[in-house]
Amino acid sequence: MGFQFEEELAIRYRGFVILPQTKNRWLVRPERSPMSLLPFRTCKCSLSEVKALVDLRINQNSGESQAA
Repeated sequence: MGFQFEEELAIRYRGFVILPQTKNRWLVRPERSPMSLLPFRTCKCSLSEVKALVDLRINQNSGESQAA
């Protein structure tokens, strides 16, 4: 009997770590604290779509910071 471990793949993108999950889903976490954006999971999508989501959330967050 043995255990099979999937190779861990972590992608760094614009201050975030993108981790693959099962069924083409992704977990996105900030690399450092304090967190300006909370971690989130995506629905089934490609890596380029995840990067676009990160860009969108960064842009939305920076717009809110400037308005305050």
